[in-house]
Amino acid sequence: MQAPTPPPGAIPIPVGPGGQMPSPQQIAAMQQQIAAEAQKHGMTVPQFVEHIKAQRLAQLQQAQRMAQQQQQQQQQGGQGQQGGQQGPQGQPRPGPPPGAQGQPQPIRPGPPNPLAIVLANFLRGQPLKPRTCIINGERKDMFRVKRALRALQSPAYEKLRAKNPGLPEITDRASLENTFKLLPMSMLALRVTKVDPHAGHDHPPKKGKRIKGLWTVRVEQQQDAGDDMYYVWLYEGSQIMRKVYAALALVLIFIVVLYPLWPLVLRQGVYYLSWGFLMLLGLFFLMAIFRVILFCITYFVVPPGLWLYPNLWEDVSFMDSFRPVWAWHETTKPKKKKKKSSHSVNAESAAQLASHTGHPPPATATTTATTTQVQTAPQQRAYIAPRVEELADDE
Repeated sequence: MQAPTPPPGAIPIPVGPGGQMPSPQQIAAMQQQIAAEAQKHGMTVPQFVEHIKAQRLAQLQQAQRMAQQQQQQQQQGGQGQQGGQQGPQGQPRPGPPPGAQGQPQPIRPGPPNPLAIVLANFLRGQPLKPRTCIINGERKDMFRVKRALRALQSPAYEKLRAKNPGLPEITDRASLENTFKLLPMSMLALRVTKVDPHAGHDHPPKKGKRIKGLWTVRVEQQQDAGDDMYYVWLYEGSQIMRKVYAALALVLIFIVVLYPLWPLVLRQGVYYLSWGFLMLLGLFFLMAIFRVILFCITYFVVPPGLWLYPNLWEDVSFMDSFRPVWAWHETTKPKKKKKKSSHSVNAESAAQLASHTGHPPPATATTTATTTQVQTAPQQRAYIAPRVEELADDE
């Protein structure tokens, strides 16, 4: 049985479960509450009721429009995603319910979506300016979200959609972020934040040469798509070339094992090459010894000393180990802090006053933690105002 509709301007009375009407006391309390709210908004009770009805009607219409837009987007991308929703043994993977794109969705492990793999291959080929980071003790590539979103808005993505119609169409910010979130949903890239590697340890951080730009990161639980957020690549691309290199390495090892069966000419060639390699190795160690001797000489002749190939033992690539050819030794200067006490300020002001008036300055005393020095200015000599040198802190 449907409840009767109240006349226009009347106060709607909510009906309890089972069609039970509220008691007169409850009706009076509700009427008083509505009258108080209407008075706060500067309206009469019928105007306030109509205002509430209009707000609820607008909210309902907006929710219906959003639901229709989400259903249209799902229908457009549903044709290409049908093949990616099949899990192992032909079982369909559970997907998000309709209208749940604006709600947090848990990431479930499983086979990656083929469209997400296509998107990942596209973004890895774009100039995202990746930087190296350390996650779980491994080095990975990290990129900023705004560069990936910029690549998705480029004409190159439209060409990719022409070849792969299943990729979502980007029309606004929401569709742009939903397209990017195909990566974390398939565990191809995850959001990370910078952390202190020594946080929670009892020992202080080790003093060493810090590699600029090398972050230690951890995975965040909330996978958002803000412009200034960072994502780390877990997808390493196609593994075909890695398998080819592994097969070539096995073939090379097998050929080396068959060295006694090689022809005599090949064995003689390898013999001479091995001697050449040993000579190069010996020259390398001689250079390492010479650079230490050169530093010891220049340390006393032209301090702070000169290093030949300063990055020779640093954690850099092979070519960067020999760049630059030479450099001066880097010394860490201790920070100098000079605090001016109130006593020294008073003594300086008194000395300046005495110099202006022509009278001899009063005796000044400087006390330190170890020794005591008393300085008394002469009575007959011309007085020169003292000057204080301020030393800037080394940054």
